[in-house]
Amino acid sequence: MLTTDIKRVEPERILLETDLEKKTAMMQYLAQECRVDVMDIRHDKGTGHWGGAASAAELLVALYFHVLDVKPDEPRWPDRDRLVISKGHASCMIYTVLAKRGYFPVAELNTFRQLNSRLQGHPCMNKVPGVEMSTGALGHGMSVTLGMALAARVQNKKYWSYVLIGDGDLNEGETWEGIMSAAKFKPERFVALVDYNKVQLDGPSEEIMPLDPLPEKFTAFGWNVAPKIFNGHQVSDIIESMDWIQQQDQWPVVVIYNTHKGRGVSFMEDNYKWHGAPVDDGAYVKSRPELLDTLSELKVPL
Repeated sequence: MLTTDIKRVEPERILLETDLEKKTAMMQYLAQECRVDVMDIRHDKGTGHWGGAASAAELLVALYFHVLDVKPDEPRWPDRDRLVISKGHASCMIYTVLAKRGYFPVAELNTFRQLNSRLQGHPCMNKVPGVEMSTGALGHGMSVTLGMALAARVQNKKYWSYVLIGDGDLNEGETWEGIMSAAKFKPERFVALVDYNKVQLDGPSEEIMPLDPLPEKFTAFGWNVAPKIFNGHQVSDIIESMDWIQQQDQWPVVVIYNTHKGRGVSFMEDNYKWHGAPVDDGAYVKSRPELLDTLSELKVPL
């Protein structure tokens, strides 16, 4: 259950802030605030995924509060930017960011994975406003988002189509089929964002299915690859990457972000055993103070 013992940044203030430095600081704070909320919810419900949710916090906050042109009060606005979060097991973080962005009441987060709640373990596009595609079975996101980008071309629309993928997605043949197809059709404003935490369900990616050298693989498949791998836990770095994306005219585009599975809790970080393990009382008592310590260190004009 969401707790009230932390200072909170008002999401509306982030959206209205015109000073980029202040806005960046507020988004950095909000991402960590979301981690605390996700930890609280997962402990309360005894279920959900921590690892991949924690690694994507800053990316999701930066996208929804700085990058995407969306209307939460009109979630199916035809000209909205699309973001498909292919790693649907990060649902608790997805829901938390969507709620703070105004798609549904924050209080509804307390129904996570309850019977008859629309906030289930994998997000459903037909029930949850803001969810563009029902995901969870890895590998679907790339091809579906490619279809959205091609639809924009056919309809002469100017919206952007983003897909957020992880290590598990890149193990799937369908993902690479989508990567090849995107390089063939080259849809405008089609962007893949890689949450590269290098850990998956049952072990390190280098043991399960090595992906390196990942930038060179995308280059070989005909993609426009960002000139460096960005830090996916620094909002300022993410904004820099988004500025680079806006300057491109060669499609499709991919940006890779170095992240850490289970970011924010020392004994959970980069440990596959915490991919989706329940947070019992003992783990909660140890993990939450770490998250709060980091939150208190962040300088933000609240």
